Amino acid sequence: MTPQDHAQAAADLMQAERTGTQVGLLTKAHPEMGMDDAYAVQNAIYRAKLVEGRRVVGWKIGLTSKAMQYALNIDIPDSGILFDDMLFDHGSTVPAGRFIQPRIEAEIAFVLKAPLGGSDVTRDDVIVATDHVAPSIEILDTRIVRQDAETGAVRKVYDTISDNAANAGVVLGPQKHAIDDFDLRWVGAITSRNGEVEETGLGAGVLNDPVESVVWLARRMAQYGQSIEPGQIILSGSFIRPVECPSGTQILANFGPFGHVEISFE
Repeated sequence: MTPQDHAQAAADLMQAERTGTQVGLLTKAHPEMGMDDAYAVQNAIYRAKLVEGRRVVGWKIGLTSKAMQYALNIDIPDSGILFDDMLFDHGSTVPAGRFIQPRIEAEIAFVLKAPLGGSDVTRDDVIVATDHVAPSIEILDTRIVRQDAETGAVRKVYDTISDNAANAGVVLGPQKHAIDDFDLRWVGAITSRNGEVEETGLGAGVLNDPVESVVWLARRMAQYGQSIEPGQIILSGSFIRPVECPSGTQILANFGPFGHVEISFE
């Protein structure tokens, strides 16, 4: 893909977000595209949103579980950007029409108190830089069709990364914990939709340890000259499958002693 292709794809995705009308698969229009192209499209969205006055409040890590990596035939996670208009309060309601095809995932969120960056970031660096961890819900959306109507082809990882890693929102639970208060590998969540349990999982599903997920993110960002800033939120990756959230959905992610998070969809 050319720089012009990257810019056009970003513009198309932002238009899809504004209008609620999905665009076609980028991997169909650009079968030659690769990982660098996907992050170039995402970066073009980032630059355009900054021009619009948006502010970066954090980062998300996706595809951290083996199940999702196998499903997409990749062997590494991906990442996306959290903007200030993506923050939703615990217990609030998402207005109708805000998203196209919303889904949610349960995750452990890290909130930093110190900068974190560099290709040699270690587990200890993450622990020192973390102010607190909290239960969270990530809201996913797709500005790209999940499946091409003509060919039956489904989204590839390059489509998802281009689409800001399908990121759309974040809900933090009210509980805040020191990073060493819990063994994060054993922190789990029972995720219910309209009172019925849909998914369960443990933090160990995230690269064996959510801390290692943040290490991966910091090292990946260093490749692009980026770093994580104090106060930013890091969604470390989901340990459940995405749960569909049509209109009228109420979600509760119960993390037991770690806390809980709620969000509803009008």
